[in-house]
Amino acid sequence: MDMNELIKRSRRFAKPFRITDGAGFRLKAIDPGDTLGYGSEDKPRAKEALAIGIDALAELQDMLYAQDRWAVLLVFQAMDAAGKDGTIKHVMSGVNPQGCQVYSFKAPSAEDLDHDFLWRCMKYVPERGRIGIFNRSYYEETLVVRVHPEFIAQQKLPAELVTKDIWKERFQDIRSYERYLTRNGVVIRKFFLHVSKQEQKKRFLERLEDPEKNWKFSANDIKERAFWNDYMKAYEDTIRETATKAAPWYVVPADNKWFTRAVVAAAIIDALADLDLSYPKVDKARLKDLAAAKQVLLGGKE
Repeated sequence: MDMNELIKRSRRFAKPFRITDGAGFRLKAIDPGDTLGYGSEDKPRAKEALAIGIDALAELQDMLYAQDRWAVLLVFQAMDAAGKDGTIKHVMSGVNPQGCQVYSFKAPSAEDLDHDFLWRCMKYVPERGRIGIFNRSYYEETLVVRVHPEFIAQQKLPAELVTKDIWKERFQDIRSYERYLTRNGVVIRKFFLHVSKQEQKKRFLERLEDPEKNWKFSANDIKERAFWNDYMKAYEDTIRETATKAAPWYVVPADNKWFTRAVVAAAIIDALADLDLSYPKVDKARLKDLAAAKQVLLGGKE
């Protein structure tokens, strides 16, 4: 498939799930089981399209790396069992590891808690020419910390700073931070993999019943499931408050993994295509050096 045609298709495919202005956004407007009308019989074609997309991503990432001007930050958030790890693994499988960095953010360490809430993620913002992937991120501060406000006490903030406006203030800080990164050549795309409570239950049971998947299950998963409605409210508010044109959210239906991966790949292709990437042009002096090197190689005895 021609690259230009692939880019056009990718934009059309990802657009329904792109949120650039959170005003009026409602999470219930996105069906976790949505596949844009594609049925299970379309899965083989979707997998083939994903393979083509992976090849296109590899080509675009190679130009990103060679051009060394832009950086790309991909943020993934989701409830447990929504498929973040698998999506990252499949979609980025063709990308050169030298040009891609993946960081997973678990519970903050003692050192993390002695710094501001953005500190531990700021350290891993990708350098120019590279794609950085955050598996969870600073958004945990408006999600899990909001659902479990007792975590605020661990952050050692002065008492007078912990007010009823703390979440509003954190949204402001995040918007400002993302605006700062954008102005410095970091392209940000954020993905919420939107799985239904029913599908999560199904996947948890699979993990419990399949010995090869037992390692994926944690008792904490069930504990957090009890706060489902609180998390949905926190996700909705977070997306509403931090979706911008420069740093949009993609609320991706996650009940069908094949569809989730196709949408994420399409969104990343769209983001890279917007950068008008190309390989650096070699000047005349450099071309002369290359020609001389070629002659040395051709005239060698080996």
